[in-house]
Amino acid sequence: MSAANVTMIPTCNTPVLALDAGGRPLAWISWQDGVRAIVGERVLWSAGAPVIVARGGDRGGRRSEVAVPAVLALLGLDRGETIARVPRLTNRGLFERDRRLCLYCGERFAAAGLTRDHVHPRARGGPDTWENCVTACMGCNGAKGCRTPEEAGLRLIALPYAPSHAESLVFQNRRILADQMEFLEAFLPKRR
Repeated sequence: MSAANVTMIPTCNTPVLALDAGGRPLAWISWQDGVRAIVGERVLWSAGAPVIVARGGDRGGRRSEVAVPAVLALLGLDRGETIARVPRLTNRGLFERDRRLCLYCGERFAAAGLTRDHVHPRARGGPDTWENCVTACMGCNGAKGCRTPEEAGLRLIALPYAPSHAESLVFQNRRILADQMEFLEAFLPKRR
């Protein structure tokens, strides 16, 4: 059965967690990609309750059913280098890392009210890296201008840091199932 043969497409916005053969989290995939992997026999093992059961058939009247589990370990995906690499810095990832809080005033904002602030300003040689960037509201970023927080009389309420690959997967999906979180937690940094 291919995803094109699915006759009833239920609403399923829950992505499937794709792992490499060693059980390391790699990416979120759609349930349709999960069906393709199962039917294409590219799944080494799976875990968790199904996020969806895709039912289909052909013109000859034969019916098929594919249950797509929450977690799939896929053949041919051994990407240790992906896990070790720092995720690319994006505004969305930055805002999620900082939980949409302005790290100067502490207020929570919608993404449209937030900006990327460079703690050490770029115009003064500051890098565009996770460790030098924080989420700031437009008011605080404007007040800070091209100065350091100290020069502007501002204090950071948290220190910027580079998230791990597993953390970036958490930032990308706010509807993580317990079965999926169990795999991700093993790769999250331990908090003190």
